[in-house]
Amino acid sequence: MKQLKKYLLSIATLLGLFILPFSASAEEIDMGEKVMKFINDTGFAHFANGNWLCIIMILVSCVLFYLAIVKKFEPLLLLPIAFGMLLTNLPGAGLYHPELFGGGHVHWADFADANNVGLLDYIYLGVKLGIYPCIIFIGVGAMTDFGPLLANPKSFLLGAAAQIGIFATFLGALALGFTYAEAGSIGIIGGADGPTAIYLTSKLAPGLLGPIAVAAYSYMALVPVIQPPIMRALTTQKEREIVMQQLRKVSKKEKIVFPIVVTIFVSLLLPSAAPLIGCLMLGNLMRESGVVDRLSKTVQNELMNITTIFLGISVGATTTAAAFLNFQTLAILVIGILAFSMGSAGGVLLAKFMNLFTKNKINPLIGSAGVSAVPMAARVSQNVGQEANPGNFLLMHAMGPNVAGVIGSAVAAGILLSFLG
Repeated sequence: MKQLKKYLLSIATLLGLFILPFSASAEEIDMGEKVMKFINDTGFAHFANGNWLCIIMILVSCVLFYLAIVKKFEPLLLLPIAFGMLLTNLPGAGLYHPELFGGGHVHWADFADANNVGLLDYIYLGVKLGIYPCIIFIGVGAMTDFGPLLANPKSFLLGAAAQIGIFATFLGALALGFTYAEAGSIGIIGGADGPTAIYLTSKLAPGLLGPIAVAAYSYMALVPVIQPPIMRALTTQKEREIVMQQLRKVSKKEKIVFPIVVTIFVSLLLPSAAPLIGCLMLGNLMRESGVVDRLSKTVQNELMNITTIFLGISVGATTTAAAFLNFQTLAILVIGILAFSMGSAGGVLLAKFMNLFTKNKINPLIGSAGVSAVPMAARVSQNVGQEANPGNFLLMHAMGPNVAGVIGSAVAAGILLSFLG
């Protein structure tokens, strides 16, 4: 009998908890008002109230999904960027608030109220504080072999020449009415280095981060399409057939000393480039020293992959309708491809000029690899070279200016940051 009473008491208690909310008076809960509030809070209501620009941005994100998934254009970063773009343009979700980063500064006081801060605001701090690009550079350094560069130091000059697109585009952007800081951020697209472009833009012109990142990674993916016509237009058949001498073997000691020396020299000469160069060379030293294989594998894989996800989503979060759908974005996309094209042409032309004074001729095709799209640009040099001469193997020769371009773009970013920051 006691067991039955306990059982009935438990049922009565549960029924009371269930019925209690509905026993309140009509004055306490107006169900009609609550239903209307629910309807007005939906994203569909926001669309009906005139937020139709968000629909355009959602369609743009779908185009980027198509390019990443179907066309495989830089999918590792383009897909997270597209999803970040989708999330930030869902009306009413409140995932990203540009006003928290207005004026190029983080308004820390506003972060104290968690109700006014979205998930993407917290993730974006990694970009704003320059953390994600530097971590990416550690991974890039751990995956990079500077041996071809050390075997042929002339590659440094080709990598430097390819950065001409950065500074030429900087002047062009100024002529179009962009500010100095904005022009510097647009010009860095010519280096074909996504993390560097993101790092510099987050410092100089954070309002342009979305368009510049999308342009930089889109053009990096289009290297096999953009570069070959430029290379063929600037070289003769005979120049494309040049067979270069085999590179010398680089000792382990040289590979270990190189990142240390570069870090010291560049950081003393250009302190503003120290974060990127230091992280790049740290990753490379992990690779070449041979004593921290576990750390080297971690930064090449798990750490770099995790950071790439956060970096892509953060960049996508900045592509709000107000920031993306304007004349500036169109201008950036046009200027960006010119910057990249000029960088590719600069390396080829310098190689042709160097052949006027050198005994051992350089195949000018490797000059286009001076942009830092590693290793895609080097592969393009190899492919175009083999079209002209099937027995020509330029890949390792092209890797020299290719990795020199990574250093060159980081140095160029340091110069722009030093003058414009």
